[in-house]
Amino acid sequence: MKIGVMNDPRKSIIEEIKLIAAGGYDFVDLTLEAPRAQEVEINLTKKLLDEFNLGIVGHTDPNLPYAYPVKKIREACREEFKRCADIFAQLGAKIMNIHPCYTCPITMKKNLLDLNLEALSSILETVEDFGLTLVLENFSPPFDSVATFKKILRNLPGLKLHLDFGHGNMGREEGIEFCREFPQEILHVHFSDNRGYDDQHMPLGVGNIDWKVAIRALKSINYNGGITLEVFSQEPRVRFKYLEISRNLVYSFWEEV
Repeated sequence: MKIGVMNDPRKSIIEEIKLIAAGGYDFVDLTLEAPRAQEVEINLTKKLLDEFNLGIVGHTDPNLPYAYPVKKIREACREEFKRCADIFAQLGAKIMNIHPCYTCPITMKKNLLDLNLEALSSILETVEDFGLTLVLENFSPPFDSVATFKKILRNLPGLKLHLDFGHGNMGREEGIEFCREFPQEILHVHFSDNRGYDDQHMPLGVGNIDWKVAIRALKSINYNGGITLEVFSQEPRVRFKYLEISRNLVYSFWEEV
């Protein structure tokens, strides 16, 4: 099991890598988002990752409307995912995340899952061309249930699961249910706490998620991949203190259960 941190897209990727390395984390969950993390200095970034012995996981903008049923919009989004995949592959990543797309005409809301399946098919092919595995993150309805992910993974061989326990706490089925149903498909995990009604990205132990139960579920499937602490703070002076508290809790429960 390895523990990593996501870069803050409001700040320089280079400075974020230095901070994450100084904190003693195992990898960077590199998100390519505005305002300051869309463009990447490939050579310098790779040099720092190697120098600090940091792994990397690829994370993409959650707001790209890639399933919207307009050809030009889909093509533009697919090009952006292709750009991201190229960057991640050059930096040595093996996994690239994607979020469900919720943008569609009001009259087609009932077709949201099918629109996603259709769009994900071509994005999956594009990402695989770079030697990356695409992982889809659970989030809000209808992408918060085991049944939905069963249909998606059955229809898109090669696509895997990115399990976010914070999202599971807000959805129809918690992370432990996903562990039970998809023991082989979970390739990456996000940890952050909340109180069940919003994606609050709190430090672990502040919300109402039972982390001992969550970690027991992961260990029951012999999960030994990466866990990103997706804990946010508006105050930079306490950001890594919150992360350290969360990391210590994970280590403690990991040994205990």
